[in-house]
Amino acid sequence: MCAVAPRSAFDEQLAHLQRDMLRMAVFVGEAIEKAVQSLQKADRNLARAVVDGDEVADRMAIDLQQRCLQLMALQQPMARDLRAVGTVLKVVTDLERMADHATDIAKVVLRLERPVPQGLLFDIPLLARRVQEMNREALDAWVQGDSDRARRMTRRDDEIDRLYRKVFDDLLQAMQSDPKAVRPAVYLLLVAHYLERIGDHATNLGEWTIYQETGELQDLNG
Repeated sequence: MCAVAPRSAFDEQLAHLQRDMLRMAVFVGEAIEKAVQSLQKADRNLARAVVDGDEVADRMAIDLQQRCLQLMALQQPMARDLRAVGTVLKVVTDLERMADHATDIAKVVLRLERPVPQGLLFDIPLLARRVQEMNREALDAWVQGDSDRARRMTRRDDEIDRLYRKVFDDLLQAMQSDPKAVRPAVYLLLVAHYLERIGDHATNLGEWTIYQETGELQDLNG
């Protein structure tokens, strides 16, 4: 019985880590959704709530990172167990970056002097939906331990890159056509950039799933 106890303790602590990491992922996904909604609805109160929530995401990240390091130091896991803990550590970092970008989008909303004309948003709402879909798919692949599904995320990443380039080109054209559109369009370029970066971090989640399941480090952004 004594020989089994450390194994059971490790499994229990790892399960708690993974559960709390998923809770953080849900929190971050909601922050991204609220940030985009605050832009579409010109809702400054919602934008402020996203900014205020960034501190919560930071605390979650610090707590999870500390627990990962403690688990590695005290239990000294090997091989797959070590990869499982390391994956949580890496995924938490990407989630924290996503939360930062959601906050960046909310801060753009707070800087805008007036609501953005809906016609100037172009495909930004679609870009946001695709990014969120990829984020959910990455997390599902991790939960299921499905490295093949994680590899297939490259198609979604390519679609997000195409949408980002289209939004970029549309906003540049709008600025050239109407000088009054320059200021809001510049802010929207930032929003599109932040969404594209969130997509990159979602792709990273897929990479960490592959690493956890196979030990292989693969660049899905390549």
